[in-house]
Amino acid sequence: MIRLTVDMTAELITRQLNPAGGRVFITGGAGEPLALLDAWRERPELAAGLTFVGAPVPGINRTDWAGLHETARSEGTFMSGDWRPSFEAGRFALRPMTWFQAYGWLGETPLDAAVFHVSEPDADGNVSLGVASDLAPAVMARDVFKVALVNPAMPRVQGPVWPLAAFDVVADAPRDLLTYDTGALDPAFEAIKRHLQAIMPDGASVQFGVGKAGIAALAALEGMRGLKIFSGMVTDPLLPVLDSGALTEVVTGLAAGSRALYDRCGSDSRIRFEPSNVTHDIRVLAEIPRLVAVNSAIEIDLFGQANAEFQDGRQISGVGGLTDFLRGARLSKGGLPILALPASAKRGEISRIVPRLPPTAVSVPRADVGLVITEHGVADLRGLTLDGRAEALIGVADPVHRDGLADSWAVIRRSL
Repeated sequence: MIRLTVDMTAELITRQLNPAGGRVFITGGAGEPLALLDAWRERPELAAGLTFVGAPVPGINRTDWAGLHETARSEGTFMSGDWRPSFEAGRFALRPMTWFQAYGWLGETPLDAAVFHVSEPDADGNVSLGVASDLAPAVMARDVFKVALVNPAMPRVQGPVWPLAAFDVVADAPRDLLTYDTGALDPAFEAIKRHLQAIMPDGASVQFGVGKAGIAALAALEGMRGLKIFSGMVTDPLLPVLDSGALTEVVTGLAAGSRALYDRCGSDSRIRFEPSNVTHDIRVLAEIPRLVAVNSAIEIDLFGQANAEFQDGRQISGVGGLTDFLRGARLSKGGLPILALPASAKRGEISRIVPRLPPTAVSVPRADVGLVITEHGVADLRGLTLDGRAEALIGVADPVHRDGLADSWAVIRRSL
């Protein structure tokens, strides 16, 4: 193990891998190594020929790593407008896979170096991956050139730890962590929150995705008792729920939010971090009783198929943990696999319940969709016939669009 400055570390990675180029793992979420990113931005020639590999999360991670240099490349599991220019230029490679599959991919894909954002070492010389303990452990287990950016702003959390001596290079990198603002609930999701509260089972373990559906799921827990969270990610709306006394345990892999959230992750004994091969493993999820998985989608058709990735035919996101948790909740005893979304968009002009998705836009097949919640109610599709599913979905659509959907279903039904 050698100690270097951040600038020297950027130079060393380049010297180790260039001129032939090389593949470098970069931690995502709030673990994105911003100090090293700054070094590469100041000297973009150091990124020439490198391929940056990871799973940045849209809306949280905003960096187009392939954009650091005209010969740089990147690979990931989500699309975002922030790196669409590189995608269109053929320099960002999208790998469609679930979050659990992403963990396996990072454990096997060729890598030459890996950058980790870690806490300061404890008295035993061990460091924590902090609030980004989800995917990085897959790479820590590998024999690659490892770089640790030690940051006092990264909390030491309950979760995986490694000796600082396990890294080849260590650099002190004090810098504020990346933050994320979830925003406030709009009226549609306020109504969705109330529907969630009405069906939330006693003693539930709750999972939620990124976005307004996650805020609604957390808000629905306030005032309840004896609940747990088992989720791939937590955000700031977790804080009032912790303070309300509703939660006995929180298991997650990633936290993205404010400084207050990060401090709480390091100090609250109820919060534990696990890698994604635990938080997203269907076999683990199936053993959790009353697992309530609340996620969202862009649109759902009358067959019950969901699109979470495409808008007007263009890829704008990825699957993430969506199907991992829907399938796990379906197998859980008393579990609820839920997709929550507003019934319409653009002030009611566009229905988000649609007649039929094009085949290329199906992120979640119909057999994996259980309950669909909009501001207009709950459609429980489990066990329903084709016609029953369509009728239930039309019943939670925006009233303005229900007649049109019913007419479209009549035409589709005659063609089946």
